[in-house]
Amino acid sequence: MFKKTTLKNGLRVLAIPMPNTKTVTVLILVGTGSKYETKEINGISHFLEHMFFKGTEKRPTSEEIVKDMDRIGGEYNAFTSKETTGYFAKVDAKHLDLALNWISDIFLNSKFDEAEIEKEKNVILEEINMYYDLPMHYICILWEQLLYGDQPAGWPVWGNKEVISNLKRDNFLQYLKFHYSANNSLVCVAGNFNEANIVQEIEKYFSRLNGRDFKNKEKVKEKQDKAKLLVYVKKTDQTHLCLGVRGYNLFHPDRYVLSVLGVILGGFMSSRLFQEVREKKGLAYYIRTSVETNADTGYLVTQAGVSNDKAEESIQTILKEYKKIKEQKITAEELARAKEHLKGNMLLNLETSDEMASFIGAQEIIKKEILTPEEIFNKIDKVSIDDIKRVAQDIFKLNQLNLALIGPFEDKKIFEGLLRI
Repeated sequence: MFKKTTLKNGLRVLAIPMPNTKTVTVLILVGTGSKYETKEINGISHFLEHMFFKGTEKRPTSEEIVKDMDRIGGEYNAFTSKETTGYFAKVDAKHLDLALNWISDIFLNSKFDEAEIEKEKNVILEEINMYYDLPMHYICILWEQLLYGDQPAGWPVWGNKEVISNLKRDNFLQYLKFHYSANNSLVCVAGNFNEANIVQEIEKYFSRLNGRDFKNKEKVKEKQDKAKLLVYVKKTDQTHLCLGVRGYNLFHPDRYVLSVLGVILGGFMSSRLFQEVREKKGLAYYIRTSVETNADTGYLVTQAGVSNDKAEESIQTILKEYKKIKEQKITAEELARAKEHLKGNMLLNLETSDEMASFIGAQEIIKKEILTPEEIFNKIDKVSIDDIKRVAQDIFKLNQLNLALIGPFEDKKIFEGLLRI
């Protein structure tokens, strides 16, 4: 399914042939993100990602950067998360060499011009304003703030406005030096390409990437001994809420049990919470339960947007379903449906070269271990009815409950009394 090669400078190359597609994706992943920042540079991982599109010696302007990909109809972008940063180009397979030339140029030769940095600050600030104005998105930021508090895991990826405004070119160069190392990066190529020489092609473009050591992140501190509440007071027509519990990290043996549990609760339209909250009671347009697993943190959370006067009833309904799955065994039919949903959804996603590159690359950059879909399916298939109840009893405890919400509520006490399970 894939071949892993490590170059002399320490850069890992993952080659994933997909001969039945007509596209190819080149993805560069770096093992750094906002969890690797200090308060003085919070947001620099995301800001730096923007700066890779502002000019190189060969392509000196932002317009020149995007022209090459635009003229061949390529898809290209970058992303920053808590633990990884990525840059990718997806093109017609015949344009692979151009994609490698382009992505290596922005990754290795970006100028980080001071004037461009100052100009881009306004772009970042407007991006932050956009998220603040979208409660459906901002509630997710508040949720992690509630869980992790004043440490990198609890800070927004896009950073703090004041910090962003004060960042200088030297900050970016120092961050690059400490984190953008060949030993902390990988190049993933997925799609239709010549397997015989792909490693040599990548080495041609990336051999001069430095192989020095890199800085690791601090371990996330997690401590909770009672139910926690965060209310962000804002005049809204709809209450947006996140209600959930701490879960498991990527290396925990029960992470697949937790994934199946999350699907049963709110992972699809026939799930318990979608049926109870939306279809039976008509309390929400959107409601979903998701499971997040990172290198050293994890959680299960239900997110919903409900009428302000139905917020209390919605919270009680979600907690009722948490309590029910904790105390009563699920049915064999529910378990089978959730498993097939997880597996089918993964297969649908992995039909494209960009998704396949992300699937393989993300495992390697974070876990240093790659499981094939079949190996993951085997772990999902082993989840039992007793496993679901055991994990539900482990996570759904009063002192593990967390509720974050956005709405016009000056009195928080009405919600404090609801946090019972």
